[in-house]
Amino acid sequence: MYRLFTAVDLPPEVAGRLAAMGFGLPGARWVPEEQLHLTLRFIGEVDGGRFKEIQAALDDVRAESFSLRLQGFGCFPPRGPARILWAGVEPTAPVAAIYRKVENVLVRQGLAEPEKRKFFPHVTIARLQGVPPAKLGNFLAGNNLYSSETFTVNQFHLYSSQLTNKGAIHYLEASYDLS
Repeated sequence: MYRLFTAVDLPPEVAGRLAAMGFGLPGARWVPEEQLHLTLRFIGEVDGGRFKEIQAALDDVRAESFSLRLQGFGCFPPRGPARILWAGVEPTAPVAAIYRKVENVLVRQGLAEPEKRKFFPHVTIARLQGVPPAKLGNFLAGNNLYSSETFTVNQFHLYSSQLTNKGAIHYLEASYDLS
């Protein structure tokens, strides 16, 4: 079985600067620098045949390259104890457009069920468990002006993911160029 998702990679310098911010929150499990990405569509577990079909279907996604930057931080869920710390994405329109194209290809070809959750582009930087609210508030306030440099997105990728007791390990399965 393959656990699949599509994503946009961050340039190494952006990922490195973001990863360097990963301290000072007891109870935070920081995403390793090499695992930082912007998920477009989580597909889920599929067998080998379905994997090959998805890999081929994503060749039909047509989109133009675009500029992007990370800006600001926030948490999920919006109410109750925070479980995910994320970096925001600006502008969101080109990311949402490529998400819709990936979603349409997968659903139209019967390779995935329609996503029920609203798409909110972000980069997960930490998973939180029992983080003191005051410490989290201080982190968010102290980094509220965070903004990465602008970078060009000219590819998206299909990844498989293996869950381990230390977190997920991602494997690049295919890359798709944007025009």
